[in-house]
Amino acid sequence: MCRGSHQNGKVLTSQNKAHQTKRTYQQRTLKDFAAIDFETANSCRSSVCSVGVVIVENGKITDSYYHLIRPYPNYYHPRNIAVHGILPSDTQDAPTFPEVWAQIAPLIKHLPLVAHNKAFDESCLKACFATYGMAYPNYPFYCTLIASRRVFCHHELANHQLHTVAAHLGYNLVNHHHALADAEACSVIALNIL
Repeated sequence: MCRGSHQNGKVLTSQNKAHQTKRTYQQRTLKDFAAIDFETANSCRSSVCSVGVVIVENGKITDSYYHLIRPYPNYYHPRNIAVHGILPSDTQDAPTFPEVWAQIAPLIKHLPLVAHNKAFDESCLKACFATYGMAYPNYPFYCTLIASRRVFCHHELANHQLHTVAAHLGYNLVNHHHALADAEACSVIALNIL
């Protein structure tokens, strides 16, 4: 069932539904978190080739971080290149995941993580930790994709893809599949519906 579709027996318009949804969730808003997005070089989840992180504290973006990463295994599938545009030459001299994560961990501190399609991003993070023999700290992880499916009705959105949900909430995602741009869009969605 769609939240906010009826109120006191009165059907709400689409515009009012979006307002009602936002108002309903503002009381439960996650105000402190780190939105994260990974791009991969191939179908292996450990092949992270870029990461974007947006830090949100007290409901405001306070910091952001982006870095290219030398993937493991270090090969690129043409399909992945077509999605994000990152080439092998872009990451041949890039640091490995542990080197990059050493810079990200202090930014994240104790914050929960948020991703749009946590099944993908969380599995990438866990795969990288496992590949490099790092102890995974069991970050709490929230998903704006799952939340979007719960909050918005079928007829409100054509789909629940990142750029579609962001646009519905008034955010124009210009550089889709750039990890930092996607993390920022995710943070905007999270601030509205988590």
